Amino acid sequence: METAVKSWTDAELMALPKDGYKRELLQGEIIMSPAGSEHGHISFLIAAAIDRHATPLGLGVVFDSSTGFRLTPDDLLSPDVAFVAKAPLSGMKRLPRGFFPGAPDLVVEVLSPSDTPARTHQKLTLYFVQGVHLAWVINPSERNALVYRTPEPERLLRVTDILEGEDVLPGFRLPLADLFAELSFE
Repeated sequence: METAVKSWTDAELMALPKDGYKRELLQGEIIMSPAGSEHGHISFLIAAAIDRHATPLGLGVVFDSSTGFRLTPDDLLSPDVAFVAKAPLSGMKRLPRGFFPGAPDLVVEVLSPSDTPARTHQKLTLYFVQGVHLAWVINPSERNALVYRTPEPERLLRVTDILEGEDVLPGFRLPLADLFAELSFE
């Protein structure tokens, strides 16, 4: 027996509890995933680096993981970091107060221990079908990153390599070593 999938409105999704869980909607199913401190720190470092590069050049807008992107009526994803180039923003004086309509140009997913390869691939496939141009999947456990231009990985970057914005974020470069540096507060 097949169970019916609920259609969630933006208002219903926005009204869900603010309990520390990140919620996404994938094929009508709510996905909850808490993130750890390492995950949050790496996501912040990437978002801050993109913002330092993109904002002065007027390239677009950077979003954190609390931003939902309404990809389809049944799919609302919140990448750990997202970048929307200026073209889709043209004519806007302010960003939408609700979810962003459509896909970002760049998505960054920082893997958590609870992430599965199947779920990550499912999200990447949806992102690219909906118009994402570039994706980075950061793996803190392995200290590497996968670069995507399609739902299949294009390149594996090691800790000694550099993330590049390519044509989505021209001139952007971020050494992976900066994301995995050991802390020292002595």
